[in-house]
Amino acid sequence: MKGFAAVVGEKYLFFEPEDVDSYADKFAVNDDLHQTLGAIAPASAEEVQAIVRIAAEHKVPLWPISRGKNLGYGGSAPVMSGTVVLDLSRMKKIEIDEENGTVLLEPGVGFYDLYDYLKENNIKLWLSVPGNSWGSVVGNALDRGVGYTPYGDHTSKICGMEVVMPDGDLVRTGMGALTDSPTWLLYRYGYGPAWDQMFVQSNFGVVTKMGLWLMPEPESVMGMDVEFNNPEDLGPLIDTLGPLRREGLLQQSPTIGNWLRAAAILTTRDEWTDKPGALSDEVIAAIRKKYGMGWWGVSLRLYGREGVNKAAYAILEKAMTDLKPMRVKPTSWRQGEPLENTGWVGVPLTFPMQNSNWHGGRGGHIGFSPVLPQSGTLAMRQFKRTYARYKEFGMDYQASFAFGERHLINVNAVLLNKDDPDMMGRVDPFLRALIKDSRAEGYGEYRTHLDYMDTVAATYDFNDHALLRLNEKVKNALDPAGIIAPGKSGVWPKRYDGERTK
Repeated sequence: MKGFAAVVGEKYLFFEPEDVDSYADKFAVNDDLHQTLGAIAPASAEEVQAIVRIAAEHKVPLWPISRGKNLGYGGSAPVMSGTVVLDLSRMKKIEIDEENGTVLLEPGVGFYDLYDYLKENNIKLWLSVPGNSWGSVVGNALDRGVGYTPYGDHTSKICGMEVVMPDGDLVRTGMGALTDSPTWLLYRYGYGPAWDQMFVQSNFGVVTKMGLWLMPEPESVMGMDVEFNNPEDLGPLIDTLGPLRREGLLQQSPTIGNWLRAAAILTTRDEWTDKPGALSDEVIAAIRKKYGMGWWGVSLRLYGREGVNKAAYAILEKAMTDLKPMRVKPTSWRQGEPLENTGWVGVPLTFPMQNSNWHGGRGGHIGFSPVLPQSGTLAMRQFKRTYARYKEFGMDYQASFAFGERHLINVNAVLLNKDDPDMMGRVDPFLRALIKDSRAEGYGEYRTHLDYMDTVAATYDFNDHALLRLNEKVKNALDPAGIIAPGKSGVWPKRYDGERTK
């Protein structure tokens, strides 16, 4: 501890019991797992280098976090108990290039921080934000988080990183490998192997700076909020939106959400029933009737020049009305008008976290998110199979189908009440059943909670898990002492191989 204290000062060492508790996963199924020893909070890349070198010397494993708000996936907690959290939330520098639409960020910068910075400096660039915007811009991109605008595939907007390696060396990727390069944040690849994505969802180094591309403020936004009445409407809706997304008429990646995704932020379960088990169709119908919501809903937006948007809107409107939705609500915005407080225009939001209070008690949620083809038929099969599992395990179904350019991510939220022992006893077998079901269809998750990192890594099993073997060869070459985030994404150094699946 003396070595760490000499780097950051006693004030930024957090090893008291109340400190340790603050870094726990508050949504954990089993509170005994993933316990940290404490945390160290550096303020610069140089301090991170010094900490990593001391940790390597004394064989102290570190778990880097940006802000620790990856709720539903583990929060601030490490995979392996006894790991020390490396808390980067004090690192909050922002450098904007408005002309080129880029930003250089440190990991402690949250979505609200960056949004406020843009507004206070009258910079005409927009964010893309996730459904809960408490977290780090850098951390979200590193975990392949998604948002709602055309820049919503956050990891694809990374351009250039500064990384502290497990031996304390400092590397800049891409064009940043040239000292004082003016193109670091403009060209992703540089010369030779491109490393940015090697540090995404990995444990090969500690990212201390990241370049990201931001969207220039558009001339206009046009779109519609569309509600559909029946569960069976999902398939035709996906088959209609998929081609529009692939051809580029829709540049955003829309998300189709079910009724509970909206209702859980407006009401709580005990207002409707006290019966255990999954909600009945009668209760679902009553909730939907009160709030006038469809079984599925989707918000579609077009961004850019107003004339182009008007032409695209006519095509989109016909495509939706041909599906006979229960409601279509048009929306529009022009430069100079006030922004609505939604993620569709890059405004940070936290109200979706209200869903954690659905069951009452100490609420929470855990995500299950397999990747699917953009096929209405396959999506309906996934929906029916997963919905049946929710009912089997007595859970209330909250889910969405989020578009990428060529894929769908079926994001399922398992809503919790940690004060209900019976419910908590069902969560783990339920999630393992979902993982197994999806793997049987050839689907794998794109991110997962700490509890399931090894399980999900094992589903990527081509050629006797060749990808995992490659990842661990790289890990052992770069980090033979296993200092950086052992177990992250199922990648374990040889030193800690016995911890796998614990």
